[in-house]
Amino acid sequence: MKTFDSRFAVIIFTASLTATPGFAGEARAPSSSEWEKTIDAARKEGKLVAAIPASAELRKAIGEIFPKRIPGIELELTNARGPSNASKIAAEHAAGVRYYDLLISGTATPFNLLYANILDPVDPLFALPEVKDPKRWFGGHIWLDNAKRFIYAFQVYQSENIWHNPTLMKTEDVRSYDDLLNPKWKGKIGLLDPRSPGAGTATWAFFLKIKGEEYLKKLAAQEMFLSRDQRQLADSLAKGKIALTIGLTYYTFLPFIKAGLPVKSLADMKEGTYTSCGSSALSIVKNSPHPNATKVFINWLLGKEGQEIYGKAMGQATRRFDVDTKWMVEHGVRASKDFLTVEENNRLENYGEDTINNYWAKSTVIANEVFK
Repeated sequence: MKTFDSRFAVIIFTASLTATPGFAGEARAPSSSEWEKTIDAARKEGKLVAAIPASAELRKAIGEIFPKRIPGIELELTNARGPSNASKIAAEHAAGVRYYDLLISGTATPFNLLYANILDPVDPLFALPEVKDPKRWFGGHIWLDNAKRFIYAFQVYQSENIWHNPTLMKTEDVRSYDDLLNPKWKGKIGLLDPRSPGAGTATWAFFLKIKGEEYLKKLAAQEMFLSRDQRQLADSLAKGKIALTIGLTYYTFLPFIKAGLPVKSLADMKEGTYTSCGSSALSIVKNSPHPNATKVFINWLLGKEGQEIYGKAMGQATRRFDVDTKWMVEHGVRASKDFLTVEENNRLENYGEDTINNYWAKSTVIANEVFK
């Protein structure tokens, strides 16, 4: 019975590969016996412990679908903010405890774990051709770390993260980030606090990258309304207390849009909009307790079905070419693979190790200085 179950799992798990057209030079698929042994070993481990983003919908979707594909592997999913999950992993590692297998988080979160030597390489776990072959992915394999082994990004996209109240501000009023410095907008700009991890931090870092330190100081002098409460910022925009918000996305404004309130995304500035990897920074905890289960899970997650489920739950766009992401435009998300060349995406990237170290870290220091 055990042999039948394993073979059945192999057939299900690789069915999408045989149905998908091959690519020239595609990586070799593991033999049935190789993959069957991996699945059998994963079942003997019996469990996978993953720290994932703070999304109940994502936890529910993964928790329902993966066990149907590969029965016999219990999933323990901790859905919390990335820094919280990373802190738990670091504390357990320092205490000699090995509980978590992997972390999926936002851009900057895994780097402290990387620098503390708490991560193992991800690439040895790529087994199935639809995962291993770079031709399946926009931009090939994108790594956040310079070593290109430890922090993998399976998404890349742009978000509508600057919104305005059209009764107070016309689209033509702000066509460049420099226009935000106009005295008429003093006290009328809301910003998701860049001193706390999130889209506000990412946008603040991007401003530093393309406009420089003096720009940030001038923008801060606009007496901006700072908050870590996205709902508060959105409500202030809808009620006309401020004219523009920075760092909030479509999903924050969805209730206001449905209610017919005056909130609208602002068209792209002439300088462009940064590209993000969202909540797709995948890293493996060093000496994870369930290595085979981790391998099986990652190959499912990075496959077509896993990426469809993850993208729909998070409202973020995968880099896989065989997953439809064009529908996301209606929800304020533009997949890089649908709108940008690889070169354009790289010019606007806001997630690599050099960007994190040179701009994110410095912009946070500046934020702490100018927002007291």
